[in-house]
Amino acid sequence: MSATLAQAALTAPQGFLSPNGVEIAFLLVGIATLGAAVMTVTTRQLVHAALWLVVALGGLAVEYLLLTAEFIAWVQVLIYVGSIVVLLLFGLMLTKAPIGRSPDADSGNRWVALAVAVAAAGTLVWVVVDAFRTSWIDLDGPAQGSTKVSGEILFRHWVLPFEALSVLLLAALVGAIVLSRKSAPDDAPGEASAAAAPRETESR
Repeated sequence: MSATLAQAALTAPQGFLSPNGVEIAFLLVGIATLGAAVMTVTTRQLVHAALWLVVALGGLAVEYLLLTAEFIAWVQVLIYVGSIVVLLLFGLMLTKAPIGRSPDADSGNRWVALAVAVAAAGTLVWVVVDAFRTSWIDLDGPAQGSTKVSGEILFRHWVLPFEALSVLLLAALVGAIVLSRKSAPDDAPGEASAAAAPRETESR
């Protein structure tokens, strides 16, 4: 009788109260990612905020790997960590942002921002739970986050939004280039007169 109970206990599926190693790692990485995200929005140094953002986005990539969504994880690393955060750091360097504490990062509307953030997070959680409440994942089929499954879903069901987003990003890039190369009309006459003044004095 005892041998039968022991065998049944070994073969029983693990529940919420008996997590495995992957679930424990997922929880620990999630806590670290949440802490990095909180440090990103609470630190008063711009460079430190960008570096904490790298930690938060890297933690999300690890979470995707633990969920066997390797394609989404590498997209997270290449696009967000490798492109967007690097762009933010270059922007901070080109604008000569202060390395230490920045007075511009201090705001008296922190409680309002916290209330808005909590409301937005609650709305997002409610939308996600309501959308996937009756959804079931076939664990015996291919991994939902694999490259094959993601590619089929993206280019079969979401190809038009994907192309529309590409056009939108291209238009934003062209607009940024035009705005950066456009000279102010008020500065041109002043620069021309300043350049002509030394020539008149030399001729006299």
